[in-house]
Amino acid sequence: MPTEKKPLPEVVSPEEWQSAVDTFVEKEKELTRARDALNAQRRRLPMRKVDKDYRFQSDKGELSLLDLFEGRKQLIVYHFMFGPDWDAGCPGYSWVTDAMTHPAHFHARDTSFVLISRAPLEKLQQYRKRMEWNTPIPWYSSLDSDFNYDFGATVNDQEIHGVSIFLRDGDDIYQTYHTGARGVEYLGSHWTYLDLTPYGRQEAWEDSPEGWPQTPTYEWQKRHDEYE
Repeated sequence: MPTEKKPLPEVVSPEEWQSAVDTFVEKEKELTRARDALNAQRRRLPMRKVDKDYRFQSDKGELSLLDLFEGRKQLIVYHFMFGPDWDAGCPGYSWVTDAMTHPAHFHARDTSFVLISRAPLEKLQQYRKRMEWNTPIPWYSSLDSDFNYDFGATVNDQEIHGVSIFLRDGDDIYQTYHTGARGVEYLGSHWTYLDLTPYGRQEAWEDSPEGWPQTPTYEWQKRHDEYE
């Protein structure tokens, strides 16, 4: 049967192709440098203290927000859209979660990574099994707390996706950043998530405030079963 021919890019000579690619890559490099500068500004943002005692349900029982850090300095929270009366999680953010990989690389940067939704814990566990998400990223229910409402993940009883970043100083917790809507589209690699945190990737090339933790570039990276 005849099929509709799809449009194709223009065909040019090898020399024209190389010239066009070189010109475009230079624009990409400009964008990369601009994003590096933006990330440097993010590491200098102020923060606000979190005073409310939030509680979450987990397979280990009830936990506090402090517990979610698991003793680490930073916490990345992905607000996964899954309402209490939903039968399944949001399709789009299930797609995002499909791309999430082993959290050991975050742990190596003194950072914990978790998912939080308002759906009951049992629904979260059933959906994780259905989606075959086997990476050990914790997923907590905030059903019996104001957490989603206070951090912009539930507005007028409508679920909103996003990412919130927290920093711990002893037992004191501070929120340093939040983004939603298309602000989460480029996230996926460990680098892009770490870029959202106040300490960043903690690599020597980064423009960070004096005293920020930094190590030689790439040298900290290991296979996820090789970290101490």
